[in-house]
Amino acid sequence: MTRIALGVEYAGDAFEGWQSQAHGRTVQDVLEAALAKIAGEPVRLHCAGRTDTGVHATAQVAHFDTGAIRPASAWVRGVNANLPPAVVVRWAVGVDADFHARFLAYERRYRYVLFNAPTRPALLAGRVGWFHLPLDESAMAAAVRHLVGAHDFTTFRAAGCQARSPVRLMHEAGVRREGQFLVFDFRADGFLHHMIRNLVGALVYVGKGRYAPEWMAQVLAARDRSLAAPTFAPDGLYLCGVSYPARWSLPGDGRIIALPQLPLI
Repeated sequence: MTRIALGVEYAGDAFEGWQSQAHGRTVQDVLEAALAKIAGEPVRLHCAGRTDTGVHATAQVAHFDTGAIRPASAWVRGVNANLPPAVVVRWAVGVDADFHARFLAYERRYRYVLFNAPTRPALLAGRVGWFHLPLDESAMAAAVRHLVGAHDFTTFRAAGCQARSPVRLMHEAGVRREGQFLVFDFRADGFLHHMIRNLVGALVYVGKGRYAPEWMAQVLAARDRSLAAPTFAPDGLYLCGVSYPARWSLPGDGRIIALPQLPLI
């Protein structure tokens, strides 16, 4: 058997999440069907991080095992010829049998792009979040700094989160303005279910002046989901990179995959 790692990009608003479902309208379902056509056998994918309905990815990493011997180009161009327009395989490389897309990933990057204008976006509908009132990016940048470090993120996890521990190590958290867009970047060893969307919701509360930046530290320490803001829309959330130990010859030296520039920012 051969193990192949893939770099995958997709528009999450075209699918009902990553994880396979009986109806077949997920990223995993369409990818496995396309891979099976090239492999001539059923294929099972394992990804670095399952994304929810509406969440996008510029640099998802997945792997699969196959008995088929194919050139790398077949796992890219051949598979892409069998995929819908909203998902594409960017690269494919052979890896050792002990590589695992999920369990060996030691860091993940997410970006949330928020359109901050009185009226909703049209050309970027489904691809960016939206908030209509003016937001103070300086206050939000001050608030987000309280998230850096190892914390219990119970306040920002979904009720149905299945993670064994709510503790995560946040290496980087930032907010910046690019014209009418606010860009939130998060880099951590892992994330809880809905964690980033809940963080963005809380930061919007700070940005619109409902709370001072110090409130973020207080609500984080409270470990009480009911004290934070509602979960923000998935539209502007992107999985932008996954880091692996340098021994794996993945694009980007097996480390953080570069964050792309999204449209208009």
